Amino acid sequence: MNSLQQTKEQKRAKAAWDDITSIKDKGFDSEYSATAKNFPMMVLTNGLGQALAFLRAKNKDEHKSFYKHISCWVTQEIFDKSDEKLLEYLLECDSHIYRRSTTEALAFAVWLKRFAEAELDEKKKAKNNSDLDKE
Repeated sequence: MNSLQQTKEQKRAKAAWDDITSIKDKGFDSEYSATAKNFPMMVLTNGLGQALAFLRAKNKDEHKSFYKHISCWVTQEIFDKSDEKLLEYLLECDSHIYRRSTTEALAFAVWLKRFAEAELDEKKKAKNNSDLDKE
């Protein structure tokens, strides 16, 4: 039985997978993975707007990529656009849209975090490879 929630989760997963595979082996895998792990707590602690402003202020490849991935997904789902202007939209929207955007960003960030851990995290890859060597 397919529900709307399952379908939405599948769409999030597919988009996150595409985002992760697009940056794989670009030289900042572990940094992106660390950003993906920290982002949900940054949002919960400081709010979505401040977390996004932090990413933009850092101006490093991993932060730029993560910002782009979150922004494109949330603007598509909430604002019916797909661009990197999420922060600008949040500055002008009402509190209801801001909360919906936050919920959507957190839900998408879970998938980015999971796939980053699986595909980009060098420590995990090294451990898995050493475990295979022991067998």
